[in-house]
Amino acid sequence: MSEVHIVARGLGFPEGPVAMADGSVVLTEINGGWVTRVATDGTVTRLGKAAGGPNGLARAPDGSLILCNNGGSRYLPGNFMGQGPSDDYEYGSVERVDPENGARRLLYKEANGHKLSAPNDLVFDRHGGFYFTDLGKRYHTSRDHGGLYYALPDGSSIREIAYPILSANGVGLSPDETIVYVADTESARLWAFEIEAPGVLRKEPFPSPHGGRCIGSLPGFCRFDSLAVTASGNICVATLVTGQITVFAPDGRVLDQMAMPDTHPTNICFGGSDMRTATITLSGEGAVGQMRWPEPGLKLNFQQ
Repeated sequence: MSEVHIVARGLGFPEGPVAMADGSVVLTEINGGWVTRVATDGTVTRLGKAAGGPNGLARAPDGSLILCNNGGSRYLPGNFMGQGPSDDYEYGSVERVDPENGARRLLYKEANGHKLSAPNDLVFDRHGGFYFTDLGKRYHTSRDHGGLYYALPDGSSIREIAYPILSANGVGLSPDETIVYVADTESARLWAFEIEAPGVLRKEPFPSPHGGRCIGSLPGFCRFDSLAVTASGNICVATLVTGQITVFAPDGRVLDQMAMPDTHPTNICFGGSDMRTATITLSGEGAVGQMRWPEPGLKLNFQQ
């Protein structure tokens, strides 16, 4: 198995990597509020101004980046994970980001008449809209529910399509775009929702409160973070605590568990000429690693 090569260190809980055409990676630093570019030689360049809690990123049809921003979290000494909302937290948001200078423009801060809590991850479909998750905020004695949403990148349309989900995190599409997958952090479950039309889910009589099918989970304590899909349709889920990337088949079978050099790998994306360069955010250590993946990743819509 290929070893993980560390590309950069010293980052503040990196997330949301996007593989760029020049081999660089644009990602976010939740702890610090930055959108950041990491060059192939490991040079770290922070773009624009720090703000909120930037998390998932994806490339839009016009070449801009769409950002899920959780609005900011409180970080306690000795703990690299956010513990509830920051003192200046008002709402979560979805923003447009200029990939050259990091300038941001607010697209959405509410849906269905209520504010977004903590937008987390997103994926574009071939039609130019995007599915995104809201993780919900954790408070000392309670938490907001999360959910799944569909929106357009020009700021003209947003709607809630699956709610409530305990803690919706990673999101990805099957190669034929008939299924949208959602990883639920706290329950460590992988959900599948059938797509009838862009942003329209098939309503099944499943026992879940949001209409999804639970297709995968793991024994023992762990937490699911973000995910990516391979060209063959397998789902690679960043698995916290156990420090692995868990590879599920579309039917939910566990195909592999790839050990990472960190207890908290949070995200994976694919790039390179053959789509086998996997970039993995190693958030416990504040690092970014790369490795050769056993199979090609699915090239995302609008990926360079």
